[in-house]
Amino acid sequence: EMNKKDVLIVDDDPKILAFVSSHLKQNGYTTDTATDGAQAVEKAALIQPGLIILDLSMPIVNGTWALRRLREWYDGPIMILSATNEESEKVDALDAGADDYLTKPFGIGELLARVRTLFRRANLIDTALNHESKLEIGHITIDLSAKLVYRDGDEVRLTRTEYELLKTLSINKNKILSHSEILKEVWGPEYGGETEYLRTFIKQLRRKLENDPSRPEQILTQPGIGYRLIS
Repeated sequence: EMNKKDVLIVDDDPKILAFVSSHLKQNGYTTDTATDGAQAVEKAALIQPGLIILDLSMPIVNGTWALRRLREWYDGPIMILSATNEESEKVDALDAGADDYLTKPFGIGELLARVRTLFRRANLIDTALNHESKLEIGHITIDLSAKLVYRDGDEVRLTRTEYELLKTLSINKNKILSHSEILKEVWGPEYGGETEYLRTFIKQLRRKLENDPSRPEQILTQPGIGYRLIS
C-alpha cells in the first residue's frame, strides 16, 4: 500500500535533496532520498512512496534507467527534475512513464503546486466512485470501480495518467475536447499549454488500445483543436 504523503526525492546533488526535502516537510509531507537510479528503485520498493521526484542526469545509474524500471511495477506519479529544457527530452521522459516534467532551476512554489496536483489526482483516482461501474466503448472496456481497462476482453496495463486520460475521453465520448480542457482535467488547473504531454500520452494509449496505432479508429486527433474518443 502506498504511503500517500511520502515523497521519494532522487538527485545526486545534496543541496537539491536538502532544499526540496525541507520545503516538502514544511508543507506536511514525509520524505526519503536517494542519490542514484539503482538506489531509487530499491527505496521505492521498500517504502512504496506516494510520489517520486526523479532527476535524470545522475552518475553511476541515471534516472532514465530508474524510470523505466519503476514503471514495470510502480503506478504512482513520477515527476522529473532536469536541467534540460529540450522538448525531445521531455517527450522521451513522458514516453518512458513520467507524469510531469519540471526544469531546473525551478521555483519552490511551482514545485509544491505540481506536487499537490499529482497527489490530488492520484487520490481522486484511488477514491472515486461512479454510479456506472463500466464504460463500453467499441472494443475498449473501462471498469471504473476496479480501475481496470480491457481491450477485446484482455486486461491492458495503464499508468495512472494514461488511465485518467482515457477515462476523461471516455466520459466525453464522441465529443471533441480541446487540448486545454484535457490538460486541466487530467493534470490540473495549473496546466494548459503542455501539448507535448498530450501527444505523448495519446500515442501511448493508441499503442496499447488501437488495432493499428498508425491508423487510429477510436482515439482521434482533431487538428488544431484536441482529441475525441468515438464509440
